[in-house]
Amino acid sequence: MTGDVLLEVRGVSISFGALRAVQGIDLEVRRGQVTSVIGPNGAGKSTLFNLISGNLSPSAGYVALEGRRLSGRPVHEISVLGLGRSFQITNLFFDLTVMENLLVAAQVLEPRQRLLRDPRFSGRAQARAEQLLHQFGLAAKERELAGHLSHGEQRRLEIAVSLAAEPRLLLLDEPTQGMAHEDTAETAALIRRLAEDITILLIEHDVGLVMDISDHVMVMHMGRKLAEGTPSQIRADERVLDAYLGRG
Repeated sequence: MTGDVLLEVRGVSISFGALRAVQGIDLEVRRGQVTSVIGPNGAGKSTLFNLISGNLSPSAGYVALEGRRLSGRPVHEISVLGLGRSFQITNLFFDLTVMENLLVAAQVLEPRQRLLRDPRFSGRAQARAEQLLHQFGLAAKERELAGHLSHGEQRRLEIAVSLAAEPRLLLLDEPTQGMAHEDTAETAALIRRLAEDITILLIEHDVGLVMDISDHVMVMHMGRKLAEGTPSQIRADERVLDAYLGRG
């Protein structure tokens, strides 16, 4: 059902020594929508993603996906429960081919007793990898090493890898970082297409892109939630204009 709460973040906090990186964040991500998190560098956006995806454990609060608590679970278990993630810094096996990267990620779809098999002979993983190759326009690069791809192609492959396990929620951490304008436009179009089938939680520095593709936006500042609402509400919010967007 579109619009019901898929991901719930309640009172999540974490500190690193004296630094309060994330402070009491509440957020609801609704099924079938694109929800974006924006804010200046150091606002705590990527730390929040790490708390949601299990790379960090909150010192207070919790995260739940479809009513199941994620906080305290290992990353691989969170993946099985339906959360996929791409990273701000490209996170691929550069010495493996495009197809091999996808096969490794899709192995989670296989029954547990078959997980140690060579992924090239795993039927479901193979079928998912081939599907993603065509969906992301990478079929011609199937046998090319991931390290030899262009930056834009690597980012595309990383998103495909994040989808290999068929998650219900996809976290994208600055997917257009370092891209040329043409690659950014292609990635924006790709996110729009993906949003037709999967719920997306996005961190992105390109405010124009965020406002164009998002249903809901949360603004972070100094580890706290500054504001949230529709793109038009965020554009008009005086606190956001003063702290982040500016008045130009």
